[in-house]
Amino acid sequence: MWPVRRPEDRPADGTDQPATPFDALAARRLRAALGMGPEHVARDMRVSYGLTYVGPDLVLAWEQGTACPGSGELTALAGALWCAPDDLVARPRTLREHRVARGLDPEEVARAAGVDLRSYLRMEEKDAWRGTDRQSAALAGVLALSLPDFVTVTGRDGRLTELLRTAVTTRWQGCVRAVAKIVPLERSLLEDVLRELNESYRANLATPAGRDLVDRVPEYFWTAIEKEMSG
Repeated sequence: MWPVRRPEDRPADGTDQPATPFDALAARRLRAALGMGPEHVARDMRVSYGLTYVGPDLVLAWEQGTACPGSGELTALAGALWCAPDDLVARPRTLREHRVARGLDPEEVARAAGVDLRSYLRMEEKDAWRGTDRQSAALAGVLALSLPDFVTVTGRDGRLTELLRTAVTTRWQGCVRAVAKIVPLERSLLEDVLRELNESYRANLATPAGRDLVDRVPEYFWTAIEKEMSG
């Protein structure tokens, strides 16, 4: 049986660091769509890419999320599955995942954001950004963060969700100012979106559509924001 190589078994020189975040479900679906078994994928990676240690057990471990492919392994896996490496990468959510996705070192991000490297590393480790508004804007720039990603990385998505649910189910007018402190957009735009969501909820009160809106209110909110900004 082929060994399942864990992240700690990778070369100590850092030549194959974990490529995060890996989309295990996408890897499994792509393999199934090609009619390949884990042993076929492993063989292709060994023969075509020289990764002699890769066996079916390791491929399955990646697909099950118990191990994560390194950058070189990700490239080889994509080749074996006839897809681009980006097809196997999930949307980044944490500060570290966004940094890795951009191919940046911690020093580069800390310098661009204007924070001490040690402080930045602590924030990345705890996944809790605590920079000033100016530093946060610089962070968004260097990591090319979308507005939803910016809210998530700065740890304000939980508070935003709470406010949006209140706006949808009660009086939206009383939530505009608080939402504006989290989402730096024009007040009139936020008013239009919150009014629209509130009216949609009331029109579908006590229906599956209404419950879905409340359960997934951040998705509805960002979709509405995008629609308003592109309209």
